[in-house]
Amino acid sequence: MTVDEPRPLPHPAWRDQPGHLRRIFQTPHVVLDDLNAQFGPVCGLGAGPARMAIVGDPDALRELFAMPNTSFRWNHKFNVLGFVVGKQSMIVSDGDDHRRRRSSVQSAFSRRRLNGWIPMIVEQTDAAIDRLVERLEPDSTVDMYPAGRALVLQIVVRSLFGERMSQRCNEIGDLFQRPQDYLESSAFRQFPHPFPHTARARVRADRQALDAIIDAEIAHRRAHPTGDPLDILETLVADGSMTDAEIRDQVATLIGAGYDTTSASLAWMLIRATLVPGLWDRLRAEADRVLGPPTDAAPDASTLAELDLANRVMRESVRLHPAGVLSPREAAVDVSVGGYLIPKGTLILWSAHLAGRNADAWPDPLEFDPDRFVGLDDRQRALADMAWVPFGRGARNCIGFALAQMELILIVARLAQRLDVNPVSSNIPDPVGMVVNRPTGGAPMRVTRRGDSATTVPDGDGHGTVCSAGR
Repeated sequence: MTVDEPRPLPHPAWRDQPGHLRRIFQTPHVVLDDLNAQFGPVCGLGAGPARMAIVGDPDALRELFAMPNTSFRWNHKFNVLGFVVGKQSMIVSDGDDHRRRRSSVQSAFSRRRLNGWIPMIVEQTDAAIDRLVERLEPDSTVDMYPAGRALVLQIVVRSLFGERMSQRCNEIGDLFQRPQDYLESSAFRQFPHPFPHTARARVRADRQALDAIIDAEIAHRRAHPTGDPLDILETLVADGSMTDAEIRDQVATLIGAGYDTTSASLAWMLIRATLVPGLWDRLRAEADRVLGPPTDAAPDASTLAELDLANRVMRESVRLHPAGVLSPREAAVDVSVGGYLIPKGTLILWSAHLAGRNADAWPDPLEFDPDRFVGLDDRQRALADMAWVPFGRGARNCIGFALAQMELILIVARLAQRLDVNPVSSNIPDPVGMVVNRPTGGAPMRVTRRGDSATTVPDGDGHGTVCSAGR
């Protein structure tokens, strides 16, 4: 049998390339959709040392994720994350270093530990709701994006450090804000240099301050181990397979990745869930049935499994709005993906955004429909599973994906149970962000305690009409 030779990647005309290259790092969603419409979900962009391959076809992604890690490099010339998360972070490591570092961290995310965090997640959500309700004023608008960020940071810090460090959440969040903003700045601003009094120098100082906090905690864990089975940092210290510098970089990675991405996904989830007529009521009814009132017994793994609608809302939201629109890896050898040749040295940008909107895998792909996951036959389920990749696949998938999904499901269920939440506009905001996909303008909502006031139904211009409470 004759095996077809892989074809060269289709690509835009050379005269159009500079515009695409400039815009893909500013408005990646627009460029991806344009290239997909013209050339399909696998195509090339750029040339020479700036040669790229965009891969968003679900079948091609399945091939890509099945290839050995030795076919790719993550510590490549375009990877700017190392400056923020540290050069020994697992996400910028290759080979044996990556396997050792990831293995040590992976063991800290055991199912037993994940299940142990469930009561804490609900408890912190209740505390955040209580704080929010105390500050509510009549007819006030609340941006739920920063409110969600504060909540997710509390959960992440408690998961990593336990109760002891929760009082320093604001400090840790402040130290991460400037580095996160820096990663979203232009390539010119991120050009490596040693000069003081610059944005890069200030990010370096923030990372040094964070390192001091983590180093002090490592020393404290060694001197005064608590035996807390839910404390990730203590687990990493006791494991002994990484140096203190390696532990520090993994902790910085886990905070940064777990904090920014999950809070952005929560903002999209709230926007989408509140715009579908009746969906907030359905989430509330499920939460009432499964979680019961806040005074009931603490939820556990069986509780999480029963939040089926909340799970489907989460899956549908991150399908349309994955936190990472593009994820880079460099081809260490020539590879064939989707019948196309990707030469060694090409920066491969695989896209959960394109896979999540693939019309062959998803009927009416731009429609937000959590019920699309119900009643699938085997073929449909296989297609959906292959095309749903917001957390990646294989040995380089998001290591905290299970925690992120737990947070999103439990948080939206509790919010629906305790709050009336209505968007101020019926328009879906434009996405923004190259590193983390978040909604432009945040997630402004009209928020009241459950049953406290009338419900505002948004018009397209963001004004609205008032009807009786409940939807």
